[in-house]
Amino acid sequence: MRRTLDSVARQTVPPALWVVVDDGSTDETPAILKEYAARLPYLRVVRREDRGCRSVGPGVIEAFYAGLDTVAVGDFSYLCKLDLDLDLPPRYFELIMQRMEAEPRLGTASGKPYFVNPKSGALVSELCGDEMSVGMTKFYRTTCFEEIGGFVRQVMWDGIDCHRCRMLGWIAQSSDEEELRFVHLRPMGSSEKGIWTGRVRWGRGQYFMGTTPLYLVASAVYRMSRRPFLIGGLGLLWGYFTSAARRADRYDDLKFRRFLNAYQRQSLLRGKATATRLLNQRQAEVWRAKHGDAKGP
Repeated sequence: MRRTLDSVARQTVPPALWVVVDDGSTDETPAILKEYAARLPYLRVVRREDRGCRSVGPGVIEAFYAGLDTVAVGDFSYLCKLDLDLDLPPRYFELIMQRMEAEPRLGTASGKPYFVNPKSGALVSELCGDEMSVGMTKFYRTTCFEEIGGFVRQVMWDGIDCHRCRMLGWIAQSSDEEELRFVHLRPMGSSEKGIWTGRVRWGRGQYFMGTTPLYLVASAVYRMSRRPFLIGGLGLLWGYFTSAARRADRYDDLKFRRFLNAYQRQSLLRGKATATRLLNQRQAEVWRAKHGDAKGP
């Protein structure tokens, strides 16, 4: 947490307001946040009661909204959902805002997460697709965030939002440039109970979102060839198909799921980069119908 707080304090363009939600911490978190709030004039702390257990997905977004509900969102051009386990490069916010100023359709963006290999000390990419802003640092144009209806309070909220962006003609992306690379202090897809639990949860989330079995299998095979070898892909498969077997709930928006499935089919046929580029070109008319030919935000 201190590393995250320090990296935000070093930003060339600091936040106008930073709301940190203490989600019922029982350790030294309140004292640390009080220390930093005294130093950073833009830092505000919101304290929630301890729910007694960790709630990944819904709990994360409930905590986010506990903070957002204290903010007049319309007073700000941009907003960011930011986890407290990141080490951001100093120009992170500045560069993302520059990109949004230059491209009015860019609704959400991020850099790429890396983690430190515990044996070699080398930085290792978490292999996030360019078509998504990553969940641990969701930087949004406020207009776009409001149009998509914000975040769904379920696992895979951080995939559903980017697909909804494209449905409405916005662009979602992450960029693997050195000045936007950040260190994720807890690798994506992991869990307090280990990598297996995290990947099973991810598979369940893919089922909830509406991902097709063929696309899921292709994703799992790809993950098996990357660290953690085999177990990451197997966990994804287990989570997805056990959810299917028990007919678990799915995201209750049939139009969205059809849009998602069409995109996934094109990704399998053409490759994700080409499918995303062609979809963004087609969806430009959807965006212009609402926003016109604006040259800036």
